[in-house]
Amino acid sequence: MTSDTLPAAAESPCQPCGACCGYSENWPRFTTEDDAALDLIPEQFVNAKLSGMRCDGDRCSALIGQIGVSTACGIYQLRPEVCRTCQPGDPECAMARRRHGLAPLSAS
Repeated sequence: MTSDTLPAAAESPCQPCGACCGYSENWPRFTTEDDAALDLIPEQFVNAKLSGMRCDGDRCSALIGQIGVSTACGIYQLRPEVCRTCQPGDPECAMARRRHGLAPLSAS
């Protein structure tokens, strides 16, 4: 089975969402990353305090697309640990989706 024949259920619910990346300018913080990992994140995406991702309002500057329609992370392979641990349907996901008027997902 090729990727273009995967059933819709196999698609990530994150792609059309992106709510967690537009929740708070304080959310995408660096916590457990080592210096080598942080050095890989392009400077234009890091906030002035070097404590997390730069945001435009509440929206992470690396978020591409329209929340609730179609989104992607501009630095997906380099994203911080906090972004990697966010899971579709977890309490943080539900909170972010609620803020954007999106229905909650089932926890995976």
